[in-house]
Amino acid sequence: MISRLCVLVLAIFWNFSLPRSAFPQTPHTLNYAPGKSITLFLPEPFDINIAASGLHRVRFFARSPDGRIFATGMYDISDNTRGSIFILDGWNVQMHTFTRVTHFLDHLHNPNSIAFWTDPATHQSWLYIALTDKLVRYQYHAGDQAPSTAPETLIRFPDYGLSYKYGGWHLTRTVAVAEVQGTTHIFISVGSSCNYCQEHEVVRASVIRMDPDGQHPALIAQGLRNAVDLHAVPALGRDSLFATNMGDDHLGDRLPEDTFFELDAKAGAPLNYGWPACYFDHGKPVHDSTPLPSLHDLQAAGKTLPGVTGAGGDSVYGKQGGVAAAGTNLAAGGGHAPGHDPNATLGRPPAPLQNCDQVPASYTSFAAHSSPLGFDYFPETDSALRSNFLVALHGASHPHIGAGYRVVRFTPSDRTPRDFITGFLTFQSGKPIVHGRPCGILRVGPDSFLLTDDYLGLVYFIHPKQ
Repeated sequence: MISRLCVLVLAIFWNFSLPRSAFPQTPHTLNYAPGKSITLFLPEPFDINIAASGLHRVRFFARSPDGRIFATGMYDISDNTRGSIFILDGWNVQMHTFTRVTHFLDHLHNPNSIAFWTDPATHQSWLYIALTDKLVRYQYHAGDQAPSTAPETLIRFPDYGLSYKYGGWHLTRTVAVAEVQGTTHIFISVGSSCNYCQEHEVVRASVIRMDPDGQHPALIAQGLRNAVDLHAVPALGRDSLFATNMGDDHLGDRLPEDTFFELDAKAGAPLNYGWPACYFDHGKPVHDSTPLPSLHDLQAAGKTLPGVTGAGGDSVYGKQGGVAAAGTNLAAGGGHAPGHDPNATLGRPPAPLQNCDQVPASYTSFAAHSSPLGFDYFPETDSALRSNFLVALHGASHPHIGAGYRVVRFTPSDRTPRDFITGFLTFQSGKPIVHGRPCGILRVGPDSFLLTDDYLGLVYFIHPKQ
């Protein structure tokens, strides 16, 4: 392994020797299957390897209490019942690869995110799995190759709506464990059911806090259209969470910006982060004058709205059969008022804001349609990545926009995102070519991390050159 002295030299080079816009990048061509390769560009001090391949829509990571790397897989957008939890095991130090991939669980409903927690009183460890329709937990024991007990269901989520294979326009859920005011809590983010609408179910477009056993659920945030990743960062203070978040899609190709927030995780009235009434432009919240579609205007589902991008069917997800552009601007139910909200005890969906004066500032923002997903923070002082957030920008679902398809970096003191890994999208004769889509990030050393690519089913290992 590279020496600490070399790492320190790299860190000094990385942070001080060049203008921040001039870090040299070098190409790395990676063969991932017979006759298939991807060329990615990284800053000069870093190298990249394929650590695992053949994983269907591999998404986010979690480290188990016994130090193993777990990852989620959502399989295929055509079938949302074939998701899996993988164990990446048998690390080969020389080859930078995992030699074994074990299926810990299969036949899951969009297992986007997982987290572990060990009860300090009983020493029992738990694995939390965020599925489209519910949050479940399993008992976990060191060395488990599969669960040994039945799951406990802690909370249920709405799982119907428009878009691919239903569950609402955003069907992923994200779970995180964090200590707030000296007490451990579980946090879950639930995306909106639509692109731009007034929700009628309280958990849509929100973040929920609960005890580790599911008791005392409460809202801590509303108005987050789709907060896909969620983490505590103890090095930057307690009682807060950081979250990536996606803006809506009805204002064209250049607005609104996607955002990164520091959420207040303490108890109290949930803060409203703006959606749907407020969007972000140049890092500032702006009130949206577009009329919200009515749930009872059934004719709207068949119309085309001005400003909706992607006409012509160039979506990376393929055509969404039976879903008109305006239909994405209707809440779950497709224009029909829903019945009883099963989570009504948590409160009510917020009314659209009349102004954006009280909307919290974003920590940073990204180009419209970048689709920020996974992130991690590197606190070590002797790291080439010290004090950096790395964020995976999954990329615009309509690739002609060109936004995203990269990993970016920024620091708490300089919150301007700058390229770290590129090459996932190129243009040939003006036509976009999608090579891969970065998704989840897990720091595995002071200056190294794992990165998933849910388009190619790969896990990359990024580390300093030796």
